[in-house]
Formats: sequence, C-alpha cells, structure tokens
Amino acid sequence: MNLILMGLPGAGKGTQAEKIVEKYGIPHISTGDMFRAAIKDGTELGLKAKSFMDQGHLVPDEVTIGIVRERLAKDDCQNGFLLDGFPRTVAQAEALEETLKLMNRKLDFVLNIHVDQQLLIDRLTGRRICKECGATYHLIFNPPAEEGICSKCGGELYQRADDNEETVANRLEVNIKQTQPLLDFYNNLGYVKTIEGDQEISKVFVDIDNLLKELV
Repeated sequence: MNLILMGLPGAGKGTQAEKIVEKYGIPHISTGDMFRAAIKDGTELGLKAKSFMDQGHLVPDEVTIGIVRERLAKDDCQNGFLLDGFPRTVAQAEALEETLKLMNRKLDFVLNIHVDQQLLIDRLTGRRICKECGATYHLIFNPPAEEGICSKCGGELYQRADDNEETVANRLEVNIKQTQPLLDFYNNLGYVKTIEGDQEISKVFVDIDNLLKELV
C-alpha cells in the first residue's frame, strides 16, 4: 500500500503513523528522515541537499524528488510506504506522480486527518511546561494535579510564547493555505480519503484501518 498522510499540526498524524506502521509493516518516511539518511550515506543527492541546507536555503524540488526516488526504491518499500511531510507543493506532487509511474507504481490513498480548527487551537495552546524540571503537561489531555503547579517537582508551569492562541491560529492559517492546493490536486485524482480526527485516538485508527483493509 502506497500512502500519503496529511493533516494540520495537532491533528494526530504522528500517533496514527505509528499505528499504521505497527500493523502493516510499511516504512514511515518523513522528509527530514530522508534527507538525514541520504546525507549520512553520502549519496550524491544527499551531499547536494546538505550544501543547500548548510547555507540556510530550501532544498530544490529536483534534489528532493531525487532523494524520494532513491528512498522509495529501497527494499523496505517494496510492499508500500507511508509518506509524511512530502509532497508539500503541487509541483512536488506532480513530480511524485511521474516518479511512481516510472517505477510502475501508484498511490493508493492520501489520508487526510481532518480536525475542526478551533479544536486544533485548543489542543495546541493547552501545553504547559515546568520552569524547574521541564516536565510537559496539557490542560486537556494531561493536566497537573494542581493548576499551574508541576506534579513532579512543584515548580511553576508556563506557556511557551509560540503556544499562545494568536500565534497558533496564524500558524494554522499559513498551513491551510499551503496544503489546500495539494488537497485539491489529489482530490481531482480521486486519492483523498478524509478521516475525522476529532474522535478518540483508537476510533480514528479504526476508521483508517477499515480503509486500508481494502488494500491487503
């Protein structure tokens, strides 16, 4: 099964990716992991990517798609893959389509985990961190025993500046603008399967699993 996983920050992609990999045994491939592996292996494309990254530049699409092509050709991808964080643009998506055609493969699904925007804001702004020991809490999912006080060391809890509501809302808006053209592209190809992410984690996976069973 050849899959792409999409979803806004806070939608629970990482958790669901782990569950998919555990059940179906396909590799979870993120852009960062691919770049790090290519650089570590000293491949020609990896060294090219490193030269751009060292200068603080974005890695050009032709280098990125080349690294993707090399990664998808590895043995562990023969039964499928789960791409996460790639493609990021329509141009990259078009290049991926061409690459897969050359490999006599095609995507099965683009799994888009959808969560209401206000719920995402609540999730992303709920984090609190202890000033003393660095322990992390969440006001909804993992609250401290006493409000504002670390349950481990009694230190004061604080909210990071980039976790405040305005910053998070802006981050989500930027992300929506970036991903909508990509979703439109894959919708036109009939790949997109929308998963409701504002359910319990186990129920979200049941919905994903029911789709993936069709491919086995």
